[in-house]
Amino acid sequence: MTFLFFQPSSNIIKPYALMDLDDTLFQTQRKIDAWELPTTEPENLVCATVNKQGEPLSFMSQRQAAFFNWLLASTELIAVTARDRLEIKRVKLLFNSWQVLTHGAVILTSDGEPLSTWQQHMYNALIPLQDKINQLTEWVNSYSKESDRTHNDLKLTPHTDTFIDSELTIYLAIKHTQKDHQALAELATQLPTLIPDFDAHFYVHVNANNLAILPHAVHKRHAVQFLLEQHLDHQRPSFGFGDSLADLPFLQLLDWYGMPNHGQLHTQQ
Repeated sequence: MTFLFFQPSSNIIKPYALMDLDDTLFQTQRKIDAWELPTTEPENLVCATVNKQGEPLSFMSQRQAAFFNWLLASTELIAVTARDRLEIKRVKLLFNSWQVLTHGAVILTSDGEPLSTWQQHMYNALIPLQDKINQLTEWVNSYSKESDRTHNDLKLTPHTDTFIDSELTIYLAIKHTQKDHQALAELATQLPTLIPDFDAHFYVHVNANNLAILPHAVHKRHAVQFLLEQHLDHQRPSFGFGDSLADLPFLQLLDWYGMPNHGQLHTQQ
C-alpha cells in the first residue's frame, strides 16, 4: 500500500462554517458587561442586530468582527440559529449561503427561499401537534395570569411559519420580563406534567432568560444532518461554533467544533 504525503496546494477548498449567531458571534450590551469581553470599548463596538424599532440591539467586539470577516472570506458560512424568518432580518450581517432558522424548522437556500423538501417534512411533523401546542399555549397563558407576580411576568410568544400554504405554530418561547431565570427554571420542571405524553412529543430548552417548548421534530441537529447528507459536498470539511447546550448536537455532526469562552456551553464544561 502506498500513502500520500501532504503537499501544499494553491487550490483552496473552502470549508463549511456552521455558526450559531446570538451570544456566539454577537451579544447585547448587558452580556458584554457581564462577560467582560475584550475590545468592546464604545468606539470599537460593531452593530450586529437591531430591535423592532430599528435601534441597535446587539454588538460585535472588534475581535468578533475580525472573526466574522475572516469567516466570510475563507469559508462558506451557514447560519444555524433559533431566530425565525422575521428575526433574521434584524441581523445586519451578510449571509449568502444556506440558513437554518427557527431551531431547525426552516431551511433557506442561498436565494433566501424555503427549501421545499424540508418544508414538506416539517409540515408532516407539525400538523399532528397543533392541538397539543394550542393546549400548551392556553395553559401557559392561564399560569401567567395567576396572582403570583412571578407568574405575571412571563411573556409567551408562539413562533409560526407557513408550511405548504398552512400557517403552523412551530414552538413556544417564554421570557421573564424581570429576567428571573429561576422562575423560568421552575416552570421548565412543571411543563412535562401539563398534558398527556408531553415527553413523547416535546422537549424543553432553557438558556438564561429564554425558555422554549419544542416538538422533538424541531431541532438544529435534524436540519443540519439533512443538509450534510442531501445538499453539502461530502469532500469539503466542516466546522462550527455555538454557545448553547442546544447547539451541541448539531456541532457534533461536524468535523470540528468549538465554543466562545462565555455562555452556557462554556460554563458547564
